Amino acid sequence: MGNAAPDRGYPSWVRHAGIGLELAGAVAGFALIGYWIDSRYGTSPWGLVGGVVLGLGGGLYNFVRQSLQATHEAQEDDAQGR
Repeated sequence: MGNAAPDRGYPSWVRHAGIGLELAGAVAGFALIGYWIDSRYGTSPWGLVGGVVLGLGGGLYNFVRQSLQATHEAQEDDAQGR
């Protein structure tokens, strides 16, 4: 049977929207942290730049991981004739 993801029952558009929102949230969250670091320690613009880079890196890692998982699940469904 394999391990079923807890969100597998949702329509695909919901899953894809969630992945995109997670990417945007990671970038925005780390950018805000970087902005706070800049305002607190006077390191402008490096805190913001570092936050955006970290947010993009983490968000894209999660995006690729979930995309590969969705591809694997689709291949399982095709093999089972769903």
